[in-house]
Amino acid sequence: MVDTVFTSRPELAGTHGMVATTHWLASSTGMAVLEDGGNAFDAAVAAGFVLQVAEPHLNGPAGQVPAIFVKAGDRTPKVLCGQGTSPAAATPAHFRDLGLDLIPGTGLLSATVPGAWDAWLLLLRDHGTKSLRDVLKYAISYAWKGVPVIGRITDTIDAVSGLFVHHWPTSAQLWLPDGEPPTPGSLHRNRTLARTWQRLLGQAEIHAGREAQLDAARRAWSQGFVAEAIDEFSRRAFRDDSGRDHAGLLTGDDLASWEATYEDAVITDFGEWSLVKCGAWTQGPVLAQQLRLLEGFRDRLRYVDGRPDAETVHLATECAKLAFADREAYYGDTDVDLGTLLSWEYAERRRSLVGEEASAELRPGGPDPRLPAVLERTRGGQSGTGALGEPTVDPVGRTRGDTVHIDVVDAEGNMISATPSGGWLQSSPTIPELGFCLDSRAQMFWLEEGLPNSLAPRKRPRITLSPSMALRHGEPTIAFGTPGGDQQDQWQLCFWLAHTVGGLNLQESIDAPAWHTTAFPSSFYPRAWRPKELVVESRMGEETIRELAERGHDVVDAGSWALGRLSAVSRDAVTGILRAAANPRGMQGYAVGR
Repeated sequence: MVDTVFTSRPELAGTHGMVATTHWLASSTGMAVLEDGGNAFDAAVAAGFVLQVAEPHLNGPAGQVPAIFVKAGDRTPKVLCGQGTSPAAATPAHFRDLGLDLIPGTGLLSATVPGAWDAWLLLLRDHGTKSLRDVLKYAISYAWKGVPVIGRITDTIDAVSGLFVHHWPTSAQLWLPDGEPPTPGSLHRNRTLARTWQRLLGQAEIHAGREAQLDAARRAWSQGFVAEAIDEFSRRAFRDDSGRDHAGLLTGDDLASWEATYEDAVITDFGEWSLVKCGAWTQGPVLAQQLRLLEGFRDRLRYVDGRPDAETVHLATECAKLAFADREAYYGDTDVDLGTLLSWEYAERRRSLVGEEASAELRPGGPDPRLPAVLERTRGGQSGTGALGEPTVDPVGRTRGDTVHIDVVDAEGNMISATPSGGWLQSSPTIPELGFCLDSRAQMFWLEEGLPNSLAPRKRPRITLSPSMALRHGEPTIAFGTPGGDQQDQWQLCFWLAHTVGGLNLQESIDAPAWHTTAFPSSFYPRAWRPKELVVESRMGEETIRELAERGHDVVDAGSWALGRLSAVSRDAVTGILRAAANPRGMQGYAVGR
């Protein structure tokens, strides 16, 4: 076990613009757009499309994107909902007829309406300044000329190569050139995807005017050739991780009936700081619940030399268990009583359940909590460490936590935090005419009826994607987030505590040792959970890890630099100084600015 002494690291600072993402090409693209006179929203959209090419194992064109943003002229944060709904034909009865009690995590059955394209273009139309060509040209170029392959892309493709060869031949054609995964450092081209984007662009530019072109491009996707190709392809049956072949449920009418929307953000006050999250159709409010619970333990939270002590990790873990139990019982695309769940009074009652020993119980609160009956079967299954938020992929394509993240702030004060995901290369077979595959986000629904997150037609799944923003004295100050599935709002808690309790700067807070628990059901098939498991980075130190084990936690040492892929940007409203930081874990995230 390595016990590394914490070393202070400066955060990037400037006054013109900052971009921090999970891949250097996306960050560089976002900065190029800012340098070309674009604003934060232009930069985020351009970076988002590049991530679909640069990190195809973590997101894709048919994925989704929730975002939180604030405009220079309106300091009230808003939410961009780029999560599509389930198909009209998706009912629990349909899956029961197929003999399934969980929605498979791969294949066509778990597809929702693709949301990323419409959401990015809606944001660009309403709040950006650039044309579609201006922001899409970078991704088209990388798809056509090739993007450098990182090792994790190779590892992911290698893990599912048998599935591709024997059951998903269109994916094998794209991702196994000459029968082998692309080697790290080589260039991988997806010219079919480039042509799809060029065709969308061509149909947009028939029209005059920036807004008209963007609306035309949205229609070309949801009502044109993209929707037609998805409709036709979904009728075919392919292997999924149930071990059988199933056709999909998504239709062209499903795509045509959905558009991205804006929503009010959930803002929770904690003294001088306020946390901004998406609504309970995401897991976002669970971070606010954890913080509300920890308010009562404020005098017991400590960071020493940039590292949390054992009591801090223990208290945070036990509060996480309570908050995530409520996520399972109450969150969903329905009327969720966040006023109660985020109240001080409710937290005070729940806080009394936190003891000195690790709990092995899943304990939702409230007047009428309901948990899925299937959880008794999934308890104790292999949940995976979720290291780096990168895919934990098995040979049938089963994956957890595949996501990317973008934070941008510009000199005027426009700021955005976005967490695109879904449609990763291993989620379902590649649609040969389009060069991308569908997402698998519907696996997060429960098939048991009567729950807030039960499957129903044209409903959003309760997703793990969870961008964040922080206000200080009411002024938008920090945009931050991380990939990582169920771990997102635990690793963001680590960041928040390091910054607000430990007094560390953005980069130091990202670098500080992280942890998470798997003591609640995974949102990903097969929904496993381990009631007392606590995953930590070894840099916490041997004494801290030993004390956590003595408190009853089943401690898993993930390694020195293993958990999370956080990035962040900030703006000081008084001085105008902008800052940014990115994750050193994985040597892939990048912050840039001037």
